[in-house]
Amino acid sequence: MLRILPPLLVLALWIWAFIDCLTTPEEEVKHMPKVIWVIVVLLFPLLGSIAWLAIGKQRGVPRPARAGYAPVAPDDNPEFLASLKKQQDDRDTDHLKQWEADLRRREQELRDRDRKDRPEQD
Repeated sequence: MLRILPPLLVLALWIWAFIDCLTTPEEEVKHMPKVIWVIVVLLFPLLGSIAWLAIGKQRGVPRPARAGYAPVAPDDNPEFLASLKKQQDDRDTDHLKQWEADLRRREQELRDRDRKDRPEQD
């Protein structure tokens, strides 16, 4: 098992570095063109992979957002928060209308009952 582990680790590192190299945008590649980095990683699995991961790519720099799109968490998105508030306001308005209608119905029932209970006076 110990004889198999180092080659498997090198293979995993090689595959990871190769995929990372292929998927990295050209703007984030440092020191050499991206095509040269791909060739170096392919030809020198261990050293090329280590070099790519160590110096081939800008690290810690966020990728620029796509044109016209800036990802925002829902709890930070004013449009989303406004839509939630509008939904809640609409629900509250509906509840209030239902309560008012129920109150009017009950008041009418009480008036009707009072009229029935009262003797008619001439």
